[in-house]
Amino acid sequence: MPGSLYDLPKPRYNRAVGKPRLLLHICCAPDAAYVIGLLKDSYDVTAYFYNPNIHPSEEYARRLADARRVSLELDAPLLEGPYDDERWLALTRKLKNEPEKGRRCDICYALRLERTAVSAAARAFDAFTTVMSLSPWKKAPALNRIGRMFGRRHAVAFVEADFKKKDGFRKSVALSRGMDLYRQNYCGCVYSLEAARSRSRGPKET
Repeated sequence: MPGSLYDLPKPRYNRAVGKPRLLLHICCAPDAAYVIGLLKDSYDVTAYFYNPNIHPSEEYARRLADARRVSLELDAPLLEGPYDDERWLALTRKLKNEPEKGRRCDICYALRLERTAVSAAARAFDAFTTVMSLSPWKKAPALNRIGRMFGRRHAVAFVEADFKKKDGFRKSVALSRGMDLYRQNYCGCVYSLEAARSRSRGPKET
């Protein structure tokens, strides 16, 4: 059934039973809106917001508020995980100097994907996946590898994807503008926020 979204036909299902139930990890409203729309024809999608990486707490609240709005507008139920930012910081602090797409990001992917897999298994979902591969800053091969690992560990199928393919990122930007969604200018964590601020200041004068 679930496999690579772009290489396999849509999953078959018994219409009397309904579509396969998919738990979709979401990190922000713009990505969620695009991917939910992409998946709804094939899956019964429930969104799952679990992002302890997001900093500061005001940013977390802003992203969650728009995620709730997308959930209502697209008629996709939303589950909300805990905001355990202290755990995220403890796991990543030693890698604070890693660049974007480095080892710190792999730990962040793993924390969020395992929590999604555990939640999917506990609620008897048929499969789970994440919107994160839509971002140009996220490594689809790493996300898929980690997702497969936790899918096997928790006995729930992982749907592999690279949602930025087929011009997905550009389409998501256009969609979010049409829906008047908040679109952040950094990944979410304190380290990516510092990097974004550094880029906006430009190079130091010598």
